[in-house]
Amino acid sequence: MLPKLDSVRLLKTAFIFLLPLGVWCLPVEAIPIPGLTLIEQRVIVIFLAAALLWILEPIPIYATSLLVIFLELVLISDTALLPLRGAGTAAIGVLLPYKDIMATLASPIILLFLGGFFLAIAATKYGLDLQLASWLLRPFGTRPERVMLGLMGITALFSMFMSNTAATAMMLAILSPILRGVDRQDRGRTALVLAIPFAANIGGLGTPIGSPPNAIGLSYISLSFGSWMAFAVPFVLSILLFSWVMLKRMFPFTIREIKLQVGRNVRANYKTHIVYGTFGATILLWLTDFLHGLNAYTVALIPVVVFLITGIIRKEDLKDLSWDVLWLVSGGIALGLAMERSGLAAHLVQALDFSALSPVALLLLTGFLALLMANFMSHTATANLLLPVVAALAASLPRLTAEWGGSGAVVLMTTFACSMGMSMPISTPPNALAHATGEVEVRDMIRAGALVGIMGLFLFFLLLLGLNQVGFFTNR
Repeated sequence: MLPKLDSVRLLKTAFIFLLPLGVWCLPVEAIPIPGLTLIEQRVIVIFLAAALLWILEPIPIYATSLLVIFLELVLISDTALLPLRGAGTAAIGVLLPYKDIMATLASPIILLFLGGFFLAIAATKYGLDLQLASWLLRPFGTRPERVMLGLMGITALFSMFMSNTAATAMMLAILSPILRGVDRQDRGRTALVLAIPFAANIGGLGTPIGSPPNAIGLSYISLSFGSWMAFAVPFVLSILLFSWVMLKRMFPFTIREIKLQVGRNVRANYKTHIVYGTFGATILLWLTDFLHGLNAYTVALIPVVVFLITGIIRKEDLKDLSWDVLWLVSGGIALGLAMERSGLAAHLVQALDFSALSPVALLLLTGFLALLMANFMSHTATANLLLPVVAALAASLPRLTAEWGGSGAVVLMTTFACSMGMSMPISTPPNALAHATGEVEVRDMIRAGALVGIMGLFLFFLLLLGLNQVGFFTNR
């Protein structure tokens, strides 16, 4: 007897297999953007298909990421399976090297994730997560809302001086024992998990070294470390407070108290000391990269090597790694790579006419554009794409120079907006880590992340208006 056909599954399968053919058959004139190449056209279709699949989730989001990589290989790489039509009517464009697309599966950010996963597994296995949770959160009491505030404050502080991804991985390990004391039906679990990536993304804005877009933005405006923190830290505190209030209202707790039961029966042996020492050394090295020169990706391999050599992490423990989140991040990296290398992102940005806009409209538009792009591609890639164009255009506008002292405000707006894109699992690695816990639905992350991003954009715009009133930009 033949099995009963699942119509939904059949439609999903048909969509996946017909998508490459549909892209190939799409007329060149179907997307009315002047000068669009065939490769750029195909990247647009892949981008839109991935966005829909990530938002609607007809298939698992990690499967969508692998689909993105596959489609890029067969449609826009130098080993494209399907022929490149239309060479006589439009330029083919830039073909991506297939090795670069495949390299997204072994990107440095993937190694950073791997190190974070190893730290989390070892910390849970040897009780370090319970000890840290008890020590760091003791001043905040036992009320769930205050515990969440403590988690956010600690995460934001770490993120100012270390990788946002590393800070998230560490804090999610600390969160694990806290969740054990919260009922699975309690909506507050979602608030606790979302609080950490949101705080990591926000906290990274506090210092010039807190996030790669900060360093890129700083190359276009002259600001000292202290001057940056003077306006960035108050902004971080304000949007952090807004996020805390929003999360506890969107996902209210039913539990009235969270009690951390720190295990007293964990034996202290040499492996326990190795875990504690490696955990502390890794965090210290992440915080002091400006002294020793090792980047966060290299440091992330330390716990991987140490725990495997000493047998702290065994073969059976490797099955607990969230391999799906590694694939998820790879797909986001691959999508950003395609948009950047094909020239599509720069093409779309340059197609916008900024010259007719007032300074205020320019600030809002560039901020919104950066926020929108950062939700679908790497924050660093967004900053790399937008800031050169935005800085050049802003510097060429006489009215902006007269009223705002140059392009500084537009550069800062774009820089900060890049780090506030946090509405989807692929928007930023901290979001992907939070989604990997299985505690957060994509629709909840979209709702909460969009609110934080929009409010952050609005608050930073008000901050820029205030700074301009006191002559902050004219004195640069």
